Amino acid sequence: MDECRHTTGIKAVTPSALGCEECLKSGSMWVHLRLCRTCGHVGCCDDSPNRHATKHFHATKHPVIEGYDPPEGWAWCFVDEVFIDLEGDVTPQNGPIPKFF
Repeated sequence: MDECRHTTGIKAVTPSALGCEECLKSGSMWVHLRLCRTCGHVGCCDDSPNRHATKHFHATKHPVIEGYDPPEGWAWCFVDEVFIDLEGDVTPQNGPIPKFF
């Protein structure tokens, strides 16, 4: 596995929503969810129509997202373009998350 220079910045966060924050507001659908491990923003993956997790990275430069529905045990660093094994350091969901696809 390639190295990530941003693993020391991974934080325990509180998820911002029970689904993609922006999709819930607009009534859009998503495929999978990603959780920002800097601030807790919940956004949709790049297979989703709106790609809100990637848009969040471009707007904030927060580098690491966690695979979040259900917590999948991995993260992705946008900057270093590598997967990270979270080794059990996953963020629990705050409640049931609706599925759209």
